[in-house]
Amino acid sequence: MVPERCNSQTAPSPTDRRGGGRVHANPRHTRLETPTVSAMRVDFVPSEGPSLGVEVEYGVVDKATGAYVEVADEILGIVGAEHPDNEHPKAKHELFNSSIEVITGVCQNPDEAVADLKGTLLELKPLLDVRGLAMQSSGTHPFADWDAMRLSPGERYQRLIDEIGWPARRLAIHGVHFHVGVRGKEKSIKFIDSLLGFLPQMLALSTSSPYWMGDDTGLASIRAKIFEIMPTSGLPPWMKDWADFERFMTALIKAETIRSVKEVWWDIRPHPTYGTIEFRMCDGIPTLREVRAIAALAQALVVWMDKRVDAGEPLPDLPSWVARENKWRASRFGLDGAVMIDSSGTTQPFTENIAEIVDFLQPVARELGTTDALNSVREILEKGSSAKRQRAVVAGGGSLEDVVTLLREELAVELRP
Repeated sequence: MVPERCNSQTAPSPTDRRGGGRVHANPRHTRLETPTVSAMRVDFVPSEGPSLGVEVEYGVVDKATGAYVEVADEILGIVGAEHPDNEHPKAKHELFNSSIEVITGVCQNPDEAVADLKGTLLELKPLLDVRGLAMQSSGTHPFADWDAMRLSPGERYQRLIDEIGWPARRLAIHGVHFHVGVRGKEKSIKFIDSLLGFLPQMLALSTSSPYWMGDDTGLASIRAKIFEIMPTSGLPPWMKDWADFERFMTALIKAETIRSVKEVWWDIRPHPTYGTIEFRMCDGIPTLREVRAIAALAQALVVWMDKRVDAGEPLPDLPSWVARENKWRASRFGLDGAVMIDSSGTTQPFTENIAEIVDFLQPVARELGTTDALNSVREILEKGSSAKRQRAVVAGGGSLEDVVTLLREELAVELRP
C-alpha cells in the first residue's frame, strides 16, 4: 500500500486494509519556523516536462586486489583534454581521488539516460583497462579505509574538510542522484513533501553498503547513516510553499551555514537551476539495469503527482516521523524489512509495498513509454538488492575482495560489446 494514501474515493491502489490512523495536512508535520529575515529570491527555472537526469558516483578499483586506486585526476585529465577548460562535461571529480562521477545530459526517459551513462563509461574504460583498473558503484567499498584516502585536487574539497571536519573526511561513500523535471516551483515543494513517503522504498531498492572498513555493519545501507551526520543532510523540513524555501535558504546563508543552495544536502531537494526535483536517497547502484529501473520509478512518481495536482486531487500524506522511521527500516533491513504505511503502526513488507506502487504507476508508465523500465523494478524485488548479493558472496565462503570482484563484474558485463 502507499503510505498514508489519499482518501478512498481517489486512492490509486488496492483496497486500504490498514484501518484508521489518518493524519491530515495541517497538524501532520513538525513545522519549520518561518525565519523573520527578508527572504532573498531563488529563481526556479521550470522544466517543460518530466525530463530525466542521472548522476552516478563510481569508485576506481584495482582488478587484482579490489582496493581503491587514486588515479581519478590522471584519468579525468586525459578524457578532458579535448574539452573546454580541459574538463569532460560528463565525467567529474568527487571528494576522493579514487572516485569519478558520471552524469547524463537532459534526457527524456530511462533508456536514454542509461545510454548516456554507458557512452561515458565506455570512454573511460580503455584508460582503466590498460592500468589494470575498473569502476564499480556501491554505497561503500567493503574494506577501504577512509583515513588513508587522498582528496581530489581542488580548493573546494579541502575547504569542505576544513569547515566540517571529521564528518566530511570520512565520506568514503557513493550514491546515485535522479533529477526529474517539474513545471513549476510551487509544485516542486508540494511534490517533495509527498515524496517523503516513497524515498525509503527507493533506498531499499538501492541498498548496496552492508560493509564498512572490513566489517559487516548489520545494515543494508550504512552509507545512509554515514551521510546523515553531515549538516543540512537527511530528510528535508516541511515547507508550505516556495516562499518558505526562499526564507529558509536566506536564513542559512545569513547564518553562514551554507554559501548557496547547492550546499543543502537533503535526501530530496528542488534544484532551482535545472528546474528539477533531485532524488538523493539512493546508495551507489552497481548495474545500469538497476539504475534504469529506479530512474523509471522516480520519473513515474513525479508525473503521477503532477497529474493529481492538475486534477485537484490530494497527494499521499505522511507524517515526518513516519518517514524517518521508514528511512531507518530501509537502511537497516533493505528489502527484507517492512514499511510503516500509516501513523497507527500498520506495516507491510517493502517488497509488497513497492510491487503495489509499480502496479498503480502502470498507466503513467504506458503514457511515458517506460513500462519495461518500470517493470524491471520487479526484478530487484525478486533477486534482492546489491546488499543481499554481496552478503551471499561472503556466506558462500568468499572474501571481501571477492565482493569487489562481483561489483565490478556486474558493471563490466553491461559494457561488453
